[in-house]
Amino acid sequence: MYRCRRNIQTPVLLQQTSLFLKSDLMRQFDGHISDFMDSLIEESASLEPAPVPAGFSPPLSDKERNKLRLFRPPHGQGKQFVSRRSLLDELFEVNHIRTIYHMFIALLILFILSTLVVDFLDEGRLVLDFDLLVYAFGQLPLVVCTWICMFLSALLVPYSLFHLWSQSQCGSYPRLYSLLFGSVFLFYQAVGLGFFPTYVVVINSLPPASRFIIILEQVRLMMKTHSFVRENVPRILAWTKDKTSPGPVAPQVSQYLYFLFVPTLIYRDKYPRNPVIRWSYVATKLLQVLGCLFYAYYVFVRLCIPQFRSISLQLFDLKAMVLCVFNSILPGVLVLFLGFFAFLHCWLNAFAEMLRFADRMFYKDWWNSTSFANYYRTWNVVVHDWLYYYVYRDFLWMSQKRFRPAAMLFVFTVSAVVHEYILAVCFGFFYPVLFCLFMCFGMMFNFILHDQRKGPIWNIIMWTSLFLGQGVIICLYSQEWYAQRYCPLKENSFLELLKPRSWSCERGLMAD
Repeated sequence: MYRCRRNIQTPVLLQQTSLFLKSDLMRQFDGHISDFMDSLIEESASLEPAPVPAGFSPPLSDKERNKLRLFRPPHGQGKQFVSRRSLLDELFEVNHIRTIYHMFIALLILFILSTLVVDFLDEGRLVLDFDLLVYAFGQLPLVVCTWICMFLSALLVPYSLFHLWSQSQCGSYPRLYSLLFGSVFLFYQAVGLGFFPTYVVVINSLPPASRFIIILEQVRLMMKTHSFVRENVPRILAWTKDKTSPGPVAPQVSQYLYFLFVPTLIYRDKYPRNPVIRWSYVATKLLQVLGCLFYAYYVFVRLCIPQFRSISLQLFDLKAMVLCVFNSILPGVLVLFLGFFAFLHCWLNAFAEMLRFADRMFYKDWWNSTSFANYYRTWNVVVHDWLYYYVYRDFLWMSQKRFRPAAMLFVFTVSAVVHEYILAVCFGFFYPVLFCLFMCFGMMFNFILHDQRKGPIWNIIMWTSLFLGQGVIICLYSQEWYAQRYCPLKENSFLELLKPRSWSCERGLMAD
């Protein structure tokens, strides 16, 4: 009887052991597969791209391909540029997708007609004025002068400092010179590109669109100068160790000048370039930018200004806020689409075409995202590449790859702070709505709606969250904008400046 019971228990033990071994092997297998897929994704960028249509760029010869490989970074050390078209340019060749573009044009025509009809019924005549655009882009001569000063300083100061520093590495006390030139460069970043443009914007009370031009250029030039120094300093330091040539090979000023204009934030000595410039393509893209500008004007005139003028005369409460958010979803979504199409597609493609820059992957198919993690990676590839290589990867390099969650949190924090800085300076008030959305809901959705979420339902959830977020942003910032105009400060204290004015703005004060 004992032997029979022992014989019965043996298959059970074997079955439990085999199940345990199976689960352990599957965990190890999944880990190896994940590592393999990560390396495969990194290596896919280094593969030769598929030939693109002849109207865009002819296929490269073997000699040109070998020459292009010389300018690519070593594997795993940076972004690799290849010749490719923008995704919307390819999609617009499909009639079904182009019809959606035509629908947006038809909606613009209806906005224009409704504005003309309402003005004719109210005034008895056709009113064709663009007071909002004239106000928003006011003081353009000062904007142009400020941009010229910013650009010339970004061209001369970082390149001169880097050239002098590279020459100092040939002599004695290289570390002392590194500390000296590094401190001067950081001081220039903080004062020349940091403080000066902001001071000009604030002291001259520039209107919002003019402020956006200066502040966005300020951020762009700071990111570009950092990339230039970050990519070339390791090259000089490697030469000081090997000294395979008589002197350090520093980039030419023409290469740096081209980088300041080219639509990328990652510096390279050479980029893949197209053989010709299609000026008709450039004209089309610039006209589309102008069309999007007028489109946004009519969105604000027809959907935002009438609504918020009446809402702003009410005391801030929960009911008014809920109605405001849902009424702001449509203009918020239209502004989101217009900003994406005008800047990330039309504006960047126009400059890329004029500079014969062949890598047009400024964005990916973010509209198909089933997770916010994928949305953040594909919405703005230009900025994402900079954050990935110079913030995330450098953070991991300094921490010896031990704090990946902290690196991700640091990237979110940097992005949220810069976005909030731009909005605070351009709107003229501090109201950290976007910062809270980034750091609270953005971080939460990044982990909840992660890359393992697949299927149409997750894409629907992503779009719903995005629509609600746009409604919150348009609603709260518009309310605060009108409150700042109609409700003066009772006392000029620091706490009063930080306190949102729309929370305590009373109807009587606003009516007065």
